[in-house]
Amino acid sequence: MSSKLLITKKMRGDDGYRVFSVRLKTELLDQVNALADDTGRTRNELIGMLLEFALEHSEVVNEH
Repeated sequence: MSSKLLITKKMRGDDGYRVFSVRLKTELLDQVNALADDTGRTRNELIGMLLEFALEHSEVVNEH
């Protein structure tokens, strides 16, 4: 039995999430912040929920 605490390196993004930056109009960010305040959810959580909903309800169409 080892008397040392063995700690493995955690790979970045190992939890299935990735961090990235996005630019939003001030008005849009204000709406997200207000929704976060009203619901008690984090801004990050709400943005993820909103993106998932938008992707599930989006359709690509060809314009001619």
